[in-house]
Amino acid sequence: MAAKKFLFIHQNFPGQFVHVATELLRLGHEVVALGINGRSLPGVRYLRYAPKAPLRVSEVEAARDFETKVVRGLACAQAMEQLNASGFTPDVIIAHPGWGESLFCKDVWPGARLLMFAEFFYAAEGADFNFDAEFAHDSLADRARLRLKNTVHLQALQAADAVYTPTQWQRSQLPLAFQDKTQVIFDGIDTALAAPQPQASLHLNRDNLTLTQADEVITFVNRNLEPYRGFHVFMRALPEILRQRPNAHCLIVGRDEVSYGARPKGGGNWRQALLAEVGAQLPMQRVHFLGGLAYADYLRVIQISSCHVYLTYPFVLSWSCLEAMSAERVVVASNTAPVREVIEHGVNGLLVDFFDVGSLARQVIEVLAAPQVFQEMGQRARQTVLDRYDLKTRCLPAQIEFAGNI
Repeated sequence: MAAKKFLFIHQNFPGQFVHVATELLRLGHEVVALGINGRSLPGVRYLRYAPKAPLRVSEVEAARDFETKVVRGLACAQAMEQLNASGFTPDVIIAHPGWGESLFCKDVWPGARLLMFAEFFYAAEGADFNFDAEFAHDSLADRARLRLKNTVHLQALQAADAVYTPTQWQRSQLPLAFQDKTQVIFDGIDTALAAPQPQASLHLNRDNLTLTQADEVITFVNRNLEPYRGFHVFMRALPEILRQRPNAHCLIVGRDEVSYGARPKGGGNWRQALLAEVGAQLPMQRVHFLGGLAYADYLRVIQISSCHVYLTYPFVLSWSCLEAMSAERVVVASNTAPVREVIEHGVNGLLVDFFDVGSLARQVIEVLAAPQVFQEMGQRARQTVLDRYDLKTRCLPAQIEFAGNI
């Protein structure tokens, strides 16, 4: 591929573009990025823009989300115009449309090839909306807001020359009219890093405790601890698990913010809410909330895990699920559509009904009680990731081919 000019647009750059942007730069292309937050990458020219809130917001509540995204799109377009005035004209734009930034790409550079990363298309049926009856709210206003959330996605899909998305399930959520121009390319797992490490250990300063693979360790990882990723279900299963496994320790990784959904109605965060509900039943000296971790520390948590629990609404599949599989851990996961694409029950992992607290507890206890029985399952899990989701041999080459097919 002859040297080209690539522009990446992501509110939190580099986000999902970290590997492909770095590789394009290594291959000799010019790489520029636009974002609001995030960070730069070595060799990448990174420009920030700052959307300003309007003095008045729409009187129509359902339209306010779209208004916010139009503001971001206009701010990004102004940054694009500045780039254009400086002499930079991209051959290819690769954008995440979720926050509105890509709305006006073709208005600034109609001749650029526009490639869109379609992370999630909202739907009132068959996905995350009202999946969990405990937090359901289904009014006409709710459905109207959900429908309007797709406005920027529809604009992006229509304007895009080509689209890619990480999983077949995410592709299936797109309108049929756009599925033909959408390729499935996963972000990629660095299997050399997320690898089994028999000598891994983790020291917990609070308890002056060091844990290794010789210990019984249950792990649960979210970016933020919240119901979308099954934190409430896991916490409700934990008392029975720890009652029946008196030597087990539980490592919980995640911050107390909200990535998806809402905060508890009573205020505070979900960790506080669930501890108020089940904390009295837990031996807290064996429950370790680790907060957010640096990647190397997170990997050590995964590598010493005896049983990794991954739960999710029908939503975007988390990297942590595949990284745990890549590290040859036994994963007990929710039997939801994104997970079923990766895990076959009894072959490379174990599936339980998302809402069945008792089944989750029993399955984790079974894994902890007979680790040797499930050893080959962990090996098959890693092979699945090597075969289908490996960054260097599968995903990154596919991303480069997609980006360069202009």
